[in-house]
Amino acid sequence: MNPIYDLLIHQHIAVIDGAMATELEGRGCDLNDALWSAKVLLEQPELIRAVHLDYFNAGADIAITASYQATVEGFAKRGLSREQAANLIKKSVQLAQEARDEFWAKEENQIGREYPLVAGSVGPYGAYLADGSEYRGDYKLSEDELIAFHRPRVEALIASGADLLACETIPCGVEARALIRLLSEFPEMTAWFTFTAKDGGHISNGESISDIAAFLDKQPQAAAIGINCTSPLYIPSLIREIKKSTDKPVIVYPNSGEVYDASTNTWHGETSCDSFGMQSKDWYEAGASLIGGCCRTTPGHIREIKAWAVKGP
Repeated sequence: MNPIYDLLIHQHIAVIDGAMATELEGRGCDLNDALWSAKVLLEQPELIRAVHLDYFNAGADIAITASYQATVEGFAKRGLSREQAANLIKKSVQLAQEARDEFWAKEENQIGREYPLVAGSVGPYGAYLADGSEYRGDYKLSEDELIAFHRPRVEALIASGADLLACETIPCGVEARALIRLLSEFPEMTAWFTFTAKDGGHISNGESISDIAAFLDKQPQAAAIGINCTSPLYIPSLIREIKKSTDKPVIVYPNSGEVYDASTNTWHGETSCDSFGMQSKDWYEAGASLIGGCCRTTPGHIREIKAWAVKGP
């Protein structure tokens, strides 16, 4: 079962939510921490639920859980047991589900909408390192080591009822191959695979996105293939490169175009997302059918995408 296919049967574009951490910081959370937004799962989970609800109200068809940087190893450094860590990862799904239930309970919200999905975020090993490795892909782990790292979180997300997984911000092919192997242990589950990119044709560690797409095209559990947390300026070219190698749905949710400094946990430079609605139209015309935002985007950006999507291509 691929819930993305089911969604796209009924609408030409599916809208994904935007940044979680940006909205949490706007609500007063200090995320200058190795756990990043996963820290809020521990301290103020109700704020995560509120952010999810804001995105559903803005038009999101898919919510991504706040589990990107939530790992057993990361929580262990805070003194949590494996069971406690797994329960927090499960809670990330439950918070998104609760927000969805609250949104869907209002009949007016159901008009012209399909029942929203909850995608369990599986961030890369580099996110656990909290040193910007997800934008370089230079960590030296084997496929087996990466599988062992990711398994507890994947198990928890699936056990808590996520509709699919979001294997996101992947910087290297070895991690995608590890996650596909791990996914085979859960044959009823599908996942999208999105990568960070260094330019219009290559993911962060330099591998061709077209070659990566060709590999994932042969994997039945890969529900969609695409790019996230990458400058909007590279997105049209990356979509075209992906489309050369697959007929699977293409998914894009770029960041604001600013550059992340992992040493200070800050963003710098100019934004290139000031016309997200018009940009999303360009991405759709290039071949993307699932579109949202990543770091530094807001419900306002998602509202722009939805407004264009409702009008039709």
